[in-house]
Amino acid sequence: MPKKVFVSGCFDMLHSGHIAFFREAAAYGDLIVALGSDKTVYDLKGRLPVNSEQERQFMVQSVSYVKEAIVSRGSGMLDFAEEMDEVQPDLFVVNEDGHIPEKQALCESRGIEYVILSREPHTGLT
Repeated sequence: MPKKVFVSGCFDMLHSGHIAFFREAAAYGDLIVALGSDKTVYDLKGRLPVNSEQERQFMVQSVSYVKEAIVSRGSGMLDFAEEMDEVQPDLFVVNEDGHIPEKQALCESRGIEYVILSREPHTGLT
C-alpha cells in the first residue's frame, strides 16, 4: 500500500514550480494537497487570492500527481492541522521556502516524517 504524502500551501496562480513540487512529493506516495482557504490567504498575505479556493482546488485536483486536493478549515500557518489529523499521512513534504520549525514540530508531535525538498525547476525552466 502506498504511503500517504501530505503537502500544504495556497497554490494561487498555479505555475510550473508548483507542478514540479507536486511531482517530487508524489514520488514518495499518494499525494494529498491541503489548500489554504481564501480567508487564510487574506490573513497571511493581506490580499485575497487571484483564484478562489474552489477554483484552486479544482486546478490542483486536476494535476495528475495529486490524488486528492482539500481546502483547509483552519487558519494561519498551520491551517491544515485538522486535515492532517484526519488524513493521518506518513510524510509531510515542504520545500525550503515552506519549512518553518512549527511545521516540523507539529509533525514530530504526531509521528509524521518531515521531508524538506530543495527547489528544483523542471529542466529548461527557471
